[in-house]
Amino acid sequence: MLPMNAPKTGTDDAAAEYSVPLMNDRAAIVTGCVAMFVAVAAGAFGAHALQHTLAPRALAVWHTAVQYQAWHALALIAAGLLMAQRAPGRGTRGLRIAAWLFAAGIVLFSGSLYALALTGERWLGAVTPLGGVAFLAGWLLLARSAALAR
Repeated sequence: MLPMNAPKTGTDDAAAEYSVPLMNDRAAIVTGCVAMFVAVAAGAFGAHALQHTLAPRALAVWHTAVQYQAWHALALIAAGLLMAQRAPGRGTRGLRIAAWLFAAGIVLFSGSLYALALTGERWLGAVTPLGGVAFLAGWLLLARSAALAR
């Protein structure tokens, strides 16, 4: 992610108005790749190390976290690739916000499910829908950006 005081060269003017730093194409692709790496590692960890440790229900929760993380890591990479194809300021604002929402969704949705599976703390389940909303909003913005592409 770009620091708050990053130069605005190559970014949308409208996106610069937001106080939350938005991802550029490279940051989205790298974040997506790292998230996919973690998803593959978490999947392997769940299948091997946690198989005999967690209850079947907790293992299913872990598996759901891995699946959603992997799908949305791919969405982050796709958003980054779409940004890279467009000239700065030419319809990248929605993609930049979508990438941020996918990343936030991974942390909130998958992160809360990983923690729930490991700890059994039920209150963590209240965080999960926030990540789900971030995922949904990210998909809507990605669709809007694709529909408005020139």
